[in-house]
Order: sequence, then structure tokens, then C-alpha cells
Amino acid sequence: MKIGIIDYGAGNIQSVTNAFGRIGAECVLSGDINELLRCDHLVLPGVGSFGAAMDSLNKSNIKPIIEKAMNDNIPFLGICLGLQLLYEKSEESPDAIGLSVLNGVIKKIPSRCGIKIPHMGWDNCILKNEGRLFAGIPKDPYLYFVHSYYLDASDKTMVTAVTNYGVDMDVSIEKNNFFACQFHPEKSGDTGMYILKNFMEI
Repeated sequence: MKIGIIDYGAGNIQSVTNAFGRIGAECVLSGDINELLRCDHLVLPGVGSFGAAMDSLNKSNIKPIIEKAMNDNIPFLGICLGLQLLYEKSEESPDAIGLSVLNGVIKKIPSRCGIKIPHMGWDNCILKNEGRLFAGIPKDPYLYFVHSYYLDASDKTMVTAVTNYGVDMDVSIEKNNFFACQFHPEKSGDTGMYILKNFMEI
């Protein structure tokens, strides 16, 4: 099993690579489309700002491989900012155009009632719609988050997990073999490793 970690110059690359290595996956870290297409699964990690990450993605010409993964049912996983980049736009960077392979808006978490921004640390997720990433995982798992912006998906049938941090947030989506999560599975202990293993076995 070969996992292609998409390297576009901005992302939480090493911790994701290490996590897959711990569950026995061979990882290929690359920004080369031809090399990535020889992998069985693809992962788009990400940390930082929406606009800067899109600049890096546009310069690396990675969008075609993401579109191919969706069209050809190649198992694909976006993590944290890697989820947000799949959508059209973000309130973080109003002038930036996202990859737009999915429909929805990335909104700023409202600062109210003493809520601290960013949303950082462990929080429980309410599982929905029989998502395959969560197969065999107990109800309402606690997972690790670090983010100031959240997904409001247009198609709620794709949403497999939500959480609430002052506002309801869509934190995991699934469409065919296309997956993305706002939380960091690689930082979410045994549950996170189980999620990555579920993805690896798809």
C-alpha cells in the first residue's frame, strides 16, 4: 500500500507521513503529478492561511491530480486546511479562489461568549451518515483540532461528522472515495490512527 502525500510547499507534512508510517504504509512525499499517480491513495495535508496555501497549490499545478482523484475514485483525504482548500472560498482570504472541487464556504469561527480563537485542543464529534473513516469507532469520539475557520458545506448529505464550538461546524465529509476532515487524525491518538487505518484500507 503506497500513500502519496501531496507536497505543495505548505502543509503539516512530516507528522502526517510519520503517522501513516506507524500503521505500516509506505509513504511517497512528492509534488510530482506522475509520481503521485503511481500511489494507491492520496493525502492533502495543510496548515497556515487559505490564501498562501492556494498560491502554493497554483504554483505547483496540483489541482489536476485532485480532480483526477475525484473523477477516478482514487481514495483521497484532505486534512485540516487540506479540507478547506477543496472548497470555493474562505472568509480568511476573500480574494483567493479555492480548488472548488466541492461546494461550500469556509467561515470564521465567531468570537462570542468567551470562546477562544483558534479552536484548539480535543473536542467531541457527532458522527453522521455512516462515514467509512469512522467504521468501528465508538460514538462521539474526541479528536484534536487547531483552526480558526470552519466548513459550512452546501450538501449536508456529504457530512459525516460535526462538532460545536460556539457554532455548528462540519468537520468531516465523504463523497465516494473522496474524504476530508477538519481535525488532525495524526494528532488524535489511537482514534486518529484508527481513522487513518480505515482510510488506508479503502
